[in-house]
Amino acid sequence: MRESILRSVIEAIQLPAGSSGLDAGCGIGLQCLLLAEAVGFSGHVTGLDQASGLLNCGEELVKEAGLSQRISFQKGDVTTLPFDNHTFDWAWSADCIGYAPLEPLPLLKELSRVVKPGGIVAISGWSSENLLPGYPRLEARLRAISGGLAPFIHGKKPETHFLRALGWFRDIGLKEPRVKTFADGFYAPLSYEIRAALTDLIEMRWPDAERELSSDDLSEFQRLCLPDSPDFILNLSDYYAFFTHTLFWGYVAG
Repeated sequence: MRESILRSVIEAIQLPAGSSGLDAGCGIGLQCLLLAEAVGFSGHVTGLDQASGLLNCGEELVKEAGLSQRISFQKGDVTTLPFDNHTFDWAWSADCIGYAPLEPLPLLKELSRVVKPGGIVAISGWSSENLLPGYPRLEARLRAISGGLAPFIHGKKPETHFLRALGWFRDIGLKEPRVKTFADGFYAPLSYEIRAALTDLIEMRWPDAERELSSDDLSEFQRLCLPDSPDFILNLSDYYAFFTHTLFWGYVAG
């Protein structure tokens, strides 16, 4: 579902052809494929994650794509990257650094540490969505519950919120920090793949909603958001949804 928008996000940072970079918190490596596409045949991408199972999936995906020479994986923790200073031409992290319930500044410093002077540091993440067209009141209430706020945590300092990352870049001395938000959307009739992805997203976005909604809101939520309901929102003939993905990037001094 996000392939198109992530390709646009990666294009915006203009990774140099033939460069070597890091995908910190790479998961199963889907973005490694797009990053490798961006740097071309002579470039290289290293994916890092602390979950062995995800890395194993990534290795299989890369092998199937015929990119094993251009993408490699290493197990490690984003809080203490297992690389020397100035190892990479650029570093990227999506839905991880600045987006997890960890203090963002030390993570961003660690990411910039492994990038050569003049190199690019970029973090990005899912930043908003509208999934219930015609029901803004219910969707606003869902955004305010614990699941709707996740992975942000109620009570965190405002300056640690992902959308304040421009200040983090300035605080650690990265040059020319900038930010851009990208949008994409889907409308009926939905393909099988997109319908399945949106169904998964609705289930993932508001888990345990019944614990925090009023009885009236819960009844409406169950009517619109449960796949087996005859009024499931994705059944609308005029269904439309959109989401945004926000990118912050800057350059290592020197």
